[in-house]
Amino acid sequence: MLKFGIMQGRLTESKSRGIQFFPFENWKGEFKIAGEIGLDEMEFIFDYDGFKNNPLWNEEGVKEIREIKKDTGININSICFDYFMSRAFFNTASKENKKNLYQENKMFLEKLIKTSKDLDIRLIEIPLVDDSSIRSHRKKEMFRDFLLDVLKDQINEDIFLGLETDLPPYEFKQYIESFGSPLVKANYDTGNSSALGYNVREEITVLGGLIFNIHIKDRVLKGGTVRLGEGDADFKEFFKSIKDINYDGSLILQAARGSDGHERKTIQEQLNFIKEYINKFYK
Repeated sequence: MLKFGIMQGRLTESKSRGIQFFPFENWKGEFKIAGEIGLDEMEFIFDYDGFKNNPLWNEEGVKEIREIKKDTGININSICFDYFMSRAFFNTASKENKKNLYQENKMFLEKLIKTSKDLDIRLIEIPLVDDSSIRSHRKKEMFRDFLLDVLKDQINEDIFLGLETDLPPYEFKQYIESFGSPLVKANYDTGNSSALGYNVREEITVLGGLIFNIHIKDRVLKGGTVRLGEGDADFKEFFKSIKDINYDGSLILQAARGSDGHERKTIQEQLNFIKEYINKFYK
């Protein structure tokens, strides 16, 4: 059964912090609002900035997360590891910096895997786009070696690692399969796909059961994020395609923000937008 979720921060005023951030001052309040709107889950954000104050980082915070989930009925099935967007070890030229950052990357990810297990979170999503893109062969190899190093101690775990990349569909599928691990999956993003000009049906058909989580947004070809329905994302073909592969996971709203102070209205409109397509093409 499809579950409707939202990326953290979308129910909090941006105040010039950009489109995506951890809402330190309102993360608990977002759970309450999400429940009132009719959402099922929240995708947590873990970034480098302010990480020590992220509730995922300490025992007291984990306890608070467990309590807010119970109080509101809003679940957490995934963590977006935005940390990797600014701290990927393969983006530094110095061997010493690369070695130190590699160990930091590994420590952070292993800690999140342990926390995910404690909180019954099933997926850690790793963005490999923009500044952390792995389009080059060298970066693909380096990241695969890194993740296999992490995975070697996770054989008996069931925390999945979802890769979000800008690779073409067949190349992306081959890359995931090259890990030889059932724990490595694909995170699909409707907006990134439309910005790259990929064919949505081909992507979803090729990736099929490897898709473990989906971000919903809209972008113009080779451009930025816009309101749902105003970009080049083909939502009609998207919903028909995920129906064809029997996708029954999460749809996480990561769409363009509205004006500050109108977050609830904006998210309700976005939820209504995708539900209209589901009623037409998914049932």
